[in-house]
Amino acid sequence: MKTDIKNRADVQLLVNTFYAKIRKDELLGPIFNGQIKHWDAHLVHLTDFWESNLFFVNKYKGNPLEKHVEVDAAAKNSINEHHFGVWLNYWMQTLDELFEGEKANIAKNRARKMGTFIYIKLFEARTAK
Repeated sequence: MKTDIKNRADVQLLVNTFYAKIRKDELLGPIFNGQIKHWDAHLVHLTDFWESNLFFVNKYKGNPLEKHVEVDAAAKNSINEHHFGVWLNYWMQTLDELFEGEKANIAKNRARKMGTFIYIKLFEARTAK
């Protein structure tokens, strides 16, 4: 029986399972694997991000918008809505496989909002040059 996301260990399971899929994906894998050199450290960083987001702890340090703009630039400004859609579908699928409940739903909603925000900001960054 599935339970809700309750703690850091659950967030870590979510993040690790999700990014295992992303790394193998035909569309997203080359982008992520081309930019991330130290996956173990990056997964801890992403776990900090989602733990901070879901449980309002102050662990995450960084600027995800800035990083996504850098990744888009490295990909020659080729990241588009399809990339975000695939990413979001994997996120939802992974959440549904592992969890159910209020925190899982919050994680889905926050990912939708963040994806939309970052997508818009990528295009703004392209036109600001």
